[in-house]
Amino acid sequence: MRCMKAAVAALALCCVLSVPAVAQNGAVKIGVLDDMSGPYAENTGPGDVAAVKFAIADFGGSVLGKPIEMVSADFQSKVDVGVSIAKRWYDDENVDMVIGIPNSAIALALVKVAQEKNRIVMPTAAATSALTGKGCGPNSVHFIYDTYGQTKTIVNALAKQGGGDWYFITVDYAFGLAIEQDATQFIKAAGGKVVGSVRHPLNTQDFSSYVLQADASKAKNLMVANGGGDIINAVKQAAEFGLIKKGVRISIPLAQLPDIHGIGLKIGQGLLISSPFYYDMTPEARAYTERFTKEIGRPPSFIQAGTYGAVTHYLKAVKAAGTDEAKAVMAKMKELPVNDFMTRNGKVRPDGRVVRDMYLMQAKTPEESKGEWDLVKMVATVPGDEAFRPMSEGECPLAK
Repeated sequence: MRCMKAAVAALALCCVLSVPAVAQNGAVKIGVLDDMSGPYAENTGPGDVAAVKFAIADFGGSVLGKPIEMVSADFQSKVDVGVSIAKRWYDDENVDMVIGIPNSAIALALVKVAQEKNRIVMPTAAATSALTGKGCGPNSVHFIYDTYGQTKTIVNALAKQGGGDWYFITVDYAFGLAIEQDATQFIKAAGGKVVGSVRHPLNTQDFSSYVLQADASKAKNLMVANGGGDIINAVKQAAEFGLIKKGVRISIPLAQLPDIHGIGLKIGQGLLISSPFYYDMTPEARAYTERFTKEIGRPPSFIQAGTYGAVTHYLKAVKAAGTDEAKAVMAKMKELPVNDFMTRNGKVRPDGRVVRDMYLMQAKTPEESKGEWDLVKMVATVPGDEAFRPMSEGECPLAK
C-alpha cells in the first residue's frame, strides 16, 4: 500500500511539473491610470493608451497562452480618486500591472498598495526621484525619467554657461517639490545660490504674481518646476513680462515636445530640456513616431515613447518568468536588459530605477525649424550612470 501511495504521489508531482507555465488567471491585464483631460493629458493620457495598445499588438496580443488585456481610467488629478481606482483594479478586476500615473503623490501611494496586493506598478509618467529613494518598493519600476536626472542635466549645462543665482516657480505638490529639492543640490554643488521660490497650485492659468516675484528677486536663472500646461503658461507669461529680454535664463527640466510646441519657438528658442527620447534618434524611433502621429495627430512625448518600452519589458518578463505573479515577474524585469527603440542595454536596478542614457536638448530657432514639429535638436549625451542618482545616495532599503 505504501508503495502504491508513493507511486501515485510521484505521478502527480510529475504531472504538475510537466504542465506548461501559464498566467495566474484568465488574462494578463494592464491598467493605464492617467490624466486624460487635465494639465498633463497632452504628454500622457490618450497617448499613453495608444502606446500600450501598440506594445500589446506588437507582442502578439497574448502571453503564456492568455490574452493581454488593457483597462484605462482618468484619475482627475485627485490622489484619492487615483488610489481608489488602482485598488479596485487590483482587488476586483485582476489587473496585474498599473502604468502611467503622472502624479507623484498618487505614484508614491501606489508603490505601497502594489506591495500590499503583490501586484506591479510602473509609474512611467510620475517624476519624483523619491520613487527610487525613501519611497521605493519591491513591486515598483520607475522606468523612464526622474527629477534627479532631469535637473542634473539642465543645471550642469547652465552652470557651464555662467551659473549665477536661481529662483523657482514650483507646483505645490510632491512632483514640484522634488524638482526644487533635486535641482537645489546641483545648483549648490556648481557654486550657485537659490535666492527664493514661490509655490503655485496645479493647473494655474495666471502666473503673473509668481513671475513678478521672480523678476523682483533679480536672479539670473529661473527654473519652472512644474509640467504640462503649467509649463506653457508660466514660460509664456514670463516672456510677456520681459524676463527673457532682461537676460533671465529660463530652464524647464520637465518639458517635453508638446510643451515646446505649446510655447512656440519665437519664445522658446534656446531653451534647454532634458529627455531620454528624441524622435529622430534611430530608424526605429522614427518609425514609432510616424505610427504614433497617424494615431494621435502629433509626435509622442518622451513619456508616450517610454510607455511602449515599459509595457514591452514587462511582457518579456512575464514570458520569461512563466507566470504573471508579481515577485517572479519583478525578478525577471531586473534580470533582463532593457532594449527598445529609445533604450540600448538599459538595466533595472534593485531600487527599481531604470538606468539609460539621457540627452540634453535645445529648442531650435524659428529659422532652424523645418516644420511644425521640428522643434528641438540634440546637444549632448549624458551616460545613464552619470545622469541618475547612485543607489548609495537614494536611501532605498532595497539598495542594501
